[in-house]
Amino acid sequence: MLRNGKQTWCLIIDKTPLPGSFNMAVDDYLLNSLADSPQTFIRFYRWKRPTVSLGYSQRLHKVADVDFCQQNGIDIVRRMTGGKLVLHHKEVTYSICSSDSQTFPPTVGDSYKLVSEALIRGLEKMGLEPYLAVAAPAVYARGNLPCFSYPARNEIEIMGKKIIGSAQKRVGLRFIQHGSIPLESEDNLLRSVSRLKTDQKVIRLISLSEALGKKVDFNWVVEKLTIGFSEYFGISFQPKYFTKEEMKKILKIEKERYTHHTWTFLRE
Repeated sequence: MLRNGKQTWCLIIDKTPLPGSFNMAVDDYLLNSLADSPQTFIRFYRWKRPTVSLGYSQRLHKVADVDFCQQNGIDIVRRMTGGKLVLHHKEVTYSICSSDSQTFPPTVGDSYKLVSEALIRGLEKMGLEPYLAVAAPAVYARGNLPCFSYPARNEIEIMGKKIIGSAQKRVGLRFIQHGSIPLESEDNLLRSVSRLKTDQKVIRLISLSEALGKKVDFNWVVEKLTIGFSEYFGISFQPKYFTKEEMKKILKIEKERYTHHTWTFLRE
């Protein structure tokens, strides 16, 4: 869509923390509701409770301590995207869904890099000096370490540590990419949910509050990121609100997939 000569993206900002299953259902709905003509949604959201999310192909009991999660009120969801285990809690989560093949290249690697460069622009607006990472070591790619152990190629680092963990799924020329941007670090909880031993020094995560040397909140971070996306892609934003009919579809996806035992325990 064009407005005042600029391409317009739909912007969704969910300021109220939401259950993990609902967050995943919204992203699922957005990907599958994309028009055939060029259309892009960008969404920022929060989590109601600490939640472990698994990459689509991961074996739950190999990467997560299910007993610990159940005993400590930590939810578990499975993403539609790949990648490694992520602990979501005190963070800003972004998702971008698009069918705009003129703006985004048709390959995972190239479109992933483009989104990362836009995220870097937003981080620079916060006063940071981020950069793209090179490829992660083979032990990370093949193993069961959590997402924030190492940056994958074209993920974002600050001072040698990973600050955003992302994953992408493509369906033809359409794609979704979503990712975690920690506001505060919770290394000990991440170790507990992901079965890491205390002496395993593989968490290379830095939060925004640590990188900036001050506490930051969801609203301020989202403001800077939206400016970064707008400037990088030369676009404007149109607020998007879900209709009652859309909410029914989202809740149906949540019930049939993201709260369903067979989806969460896939391949167990």
